[in-house]
Amino acid sequence: MLHLAEARLRKTLWTPPTGWREWLDYLRRSERGATGTALADFLENELLDHVLSKATYTAPDTTYIAAFTVAPGDSGGGTEVSGGSYARVAYTNDATNWPAASGGSKSNAVTIDFGTATADWGTIVAVAIIDAATSGNFMFHGALTNPKTINSGDGFRFLPTKLSVALD
Repeated sequence: MLHLAEARLRKTLWTPPTGWREWLDYLRRSERGATGTALADFLENELLDHVLSKATYTAPDTTYIAAFTVAPGDSGGGTEVSGGSYARVAYTNDATNWPAASGGSKSNAVTIDFGTATADWGTIVAVAIIDAATSGNFMFHGALTNPKTINSGDGFRFLPTKLSVALD
């Protein structure tokens, strides 16, 4: 069975609360931790330094798409799929694969294909864009629109426009 996936990795830039009730609500929510964030700590720091102090940031020539059965957080972690012929998908970081952003969003233009599982991978709940084939720095992460259970013999891929990254 071929599983087609979709994910919208979204980072909402913080807007400070204006009234005391909004501040109180914000503080209550922040105690539970961030949810739904997609820009990893590494890239947040790199972009802030690049934009606000003109520090050099060099984007990787290749991005790697990774699949997770337990979602990672802003500093990484989570449980990446392993075994059963799984490998991160190398995706050239250029305008052919990642066309120009529009409306604060950017999507894949070419299919991202993880191939066929030769053993059960489990239920994939999240993906991340990382700068290396192994280890590396997390750049973006987020949940699949619908988790997918991948068994031996199943394929897993993102069709064009189905993996998007957005900044609000």
